Amino acid sequence: MSKKKKIHIKNRRAFFDFELIDRLVAGMQLTGTEIKSVRDGKASIGEGYCFFRNNELWVKGIHIAEYPMASYNNHEPLRERKLLLKKRELRKLQKKNQEKGFTIIPLYLFINERGWAKLEIALAKGKRQYDKRHSIREREEKVNLDRLKKLY
Repeated sequence: MSKKKKIHIKNRRAFFDFELIDRLVAGMQLTGTEIKSVRDGKASIGEGYCFFRNNELWVKGIHIAEYPMASYNNHEPLRERKLLLKKRELRKLQKKNQEKGFTIIPLYLFINERGWAKLEIALAKGKRQYDKRHSIREREEKVNLDRLKKLY
């Protein structure tokens, strides 16, 4: 028996640059070589963002490296990929996304227990510079408290 390795690709920048309002898990429509590259962990979601086209949610800016074992029919690394959500969830996201200041960003790319690629997305609002400084201060205070707890 071979032990499957966990694939969990995180968008670290999203947690610092955005205030997360609502989270959803969406399926991704991938080709064969794309899912093989994701299973190898060769993907980056740092520059990704979501947008609506014809009442469907698409993600752009996610880089999935070409699969080295594929031949001439390999995929394009930066192509737009369709996200799979229920109509009710799509309507809710589209309504919120039209409000000023809101955007939809990817947080995590992972493989679920059934072997399907899933993308956790969030409805987010951009942070201002002073909000970012406040986040850094809170994190440093938490680290200092944890250090003091270990001493006593």
